[in-house]
Amino acid sequence: MKYGIAIFPSKKMQDVANSYRKRYDPHYALIPPHITLKEAFEAEEEEMADIVGELKQIAKDTKPFDIRIEKVSSFTPVTNTIYLKVEPDEEIFNLNEKLHSGNLPDNKEYAYVPHITIAQKLSYDEYSDVYGSLSMLKFDITEKVDRFQLLYQLENGSWTVHETFVLGEG
Repeated sequence: MKYGIAIFPSKKMQDVANSYRKRYDPHYALIPPHITLKEAFEAEEEEMADIVGELKQIAKDTKPFDIRIEKVSSFTPVTNTIYLKVEPDEEIFNLNEKLHSGNLPDNKEYAYVPHITIAQKLSYDEYSDVYGSLSMLKFDITEKVDRFQLLYQLENGSWTVHETFVLGEG
C-alpha cells in the first residue's frame, strides 16, 4: 500500500489555499491542502507496526513549532507548480530528516522544499498568467504545527489519514 506523511494546516490556512486550488489544482478533490513531510512510499501491512512505532518516537522527540507563509513561489522550470512557500525553519527541516532515517524508507528524490501546492499541471501560458498575478500577493500567515499525519492512498487516488502523531507527547 502507498503511504505518505504530511502536516495539515489550520482551516484558515486551508481556506486560503483552497481558494486557488479549486480552480488551478486537479488534485483538489484527492487531498486537502497540506505540507508534505515525506513523499509517498510503499509499505506492507506487516511493516506498519514498526513504522508507526518509529513515528510515535519521532513525534515524542519533536517539539511543536511555528510555520510562516509570506508569498507564493514555483518549481518552474522543473514543473509549472505554484505553491504557498513555507519560510525556511530549522524545525521543519529537522523533522523531514528524522522521517528519512532509522527504519523508515529513505525515499528522498529532491531537496526538501516545504510548501502548500495551490496550482499544478498548468499549461505554460496559464502558468505565466496565474503566477504573474499571484506573485504580487503578500501573505502574513503564522501558525503552530503540533502534529503530523500518516496517510494512505485509496484505490480512487485520494488520501486519507491512517494515524495522527502529536508533537512532544508520548
